[in-house]
Amino acid sequence: MANKVSEDKKEFARVLYMSGEQQNIIAEKVGVSKQTVNRWVAEGSWDKLRAAKNVTRPELINKVLRTIDKLLEKVLESEDDKDFDGLGDKLAKLAAVIEKFDKKANVVDAIEVFLAVSKWLQRRAQTDEELTPELLKAINRYQDLYVSELLSTKGE
Repeated sequence: MANKVSEDKKEFARVLYMSGEQQNIIAEKVGVSKQTVNRWVAEGSWDKLRAAKNVTRPELINKVLRTIDKLLEKVLESEDDKDFDGLGDKLAKLAAVIEKFDKKANVVDAIEVFLAVSKWLQRRAQTDEELTPELLKAINRYQDLYVSELLSTKGE
């Protein structure tokens, strides 16, 4: 029974962490030490999951577009012809980055979908007896495993 309580606390801590809560606050709310929360974060790679969750594709595209805008402003304001050298190449590379974001499914897409499905399941669980807390935990666990595997294969 103690193991079940520990798993429930860990899951509650993970949910709080993924929503952006600080580790010391999580420790207080869950009733464990800060060291325990730190260990869970490290073991579960929660920091990578949270970072991936917080960087959406639209945000990344907007940052690239702002970079293009700044580059163009700098070149247009400059009186030095050397600033025009390589401009086409730089713009083509940045445009290719945007194209990749638009076409390629990635970890961020998976996390966005999983978050939406999790919210839907939580609402649905209020009226659907088949959606037990144990089932929801299992679904979350497999979603986390999937995202962790995606993150670990990105560097290969």
